[in-house]
Amino acid sequence: MFKLFRKWWKYIGAKFNKNFNDRADPAIQLEQALTEAQDQHRRLREQAVNVIATQKQSELRLNAKMAELEKLNANARQALVMAADASKGGDATKAAQYNSAAETIANSLIQVEKDVEGLKAMVMSSTQASDQAKAAVAQNSRLLQQKLSEKNKLLSQLEQAKMQEQMNKAMDQLSETVGDDVPTLKEVSEKIEARYAKAQASSELQETNVGARIQEVEMASANVEAQGRLSQLREELGLNPAPAAAEITSPAADATAPATDPVEQARPVPGA
Repeated sequence: MFKLFRKWWKYIGAKFNKNFNDRADPAIQLEQALTEAQDQHRRLREQAVNVIATQKQSELRLNAKMAELEKLNANARQALVMAADASKGGDATKAAQYNSAAETIANSLIQVEKDVEGLKAMVMSSTQASDQAKAAVAQNSRLLQQKLSEKNKLLSQLEQAKMQEQMNKAMDQLSETVGDDVPTLKEVSEKIEARYAKAQASSELQETNVGARIQEVEMASANVEAQGRLSQLREELGLNPAPAAAEITSPAADATAPATDPVEQARPVPGA
């Protein structure tokens, strides 16, 4: 049960982390990462300062011990010289005192020499640590500068990405439907093309009707001319009287007039 709870807890944590990363602003995340790198560099510098300070303190202590050691050596030599002089002068008491002082100084000298050796080892170790700290600070400083340069590059790429996304969105709005109340350019173009095609079709149809009427007029004129020619021929042959030809050529003649029998018209008139 506990393992199952841990699995669910990790799953929920991973889910919220993914949602956060998907919705987080890359510019803010980049600024956070750079701030963390700057803080890390600051902490590294502080540690390096402490290491270098320790090395400097060790050097100061070593220099002080070296001066003390030199002084003790000089005092020990002087005490031995004075003890020898006292012995030569026959003053055994002073000679003993100077020898005792020289012995005390020698004991101090031995301790100081041990301190010097310890300080020398400490100075060497602290100097090595100081050099490593300086190298680490210098390397981290270069990395920080690279991150600053990379930050500017990434911000520029981010702006370009945002601009490209806006352009893609604008192109999508031109080529796809963006809403019921907002027509696209493609829809407007299709609508205009449909109206233009319909207007052309109507114009062609009108031209066709006018042509048909003109053709009818021309056919009617030709028919009237043909009828007139036939009437003229009939007159020349004596087949039709002149009034009858007039009636044929004139559509507006009285329709109630009695029709003339063609046989009677063709019969010769007596005495003609």
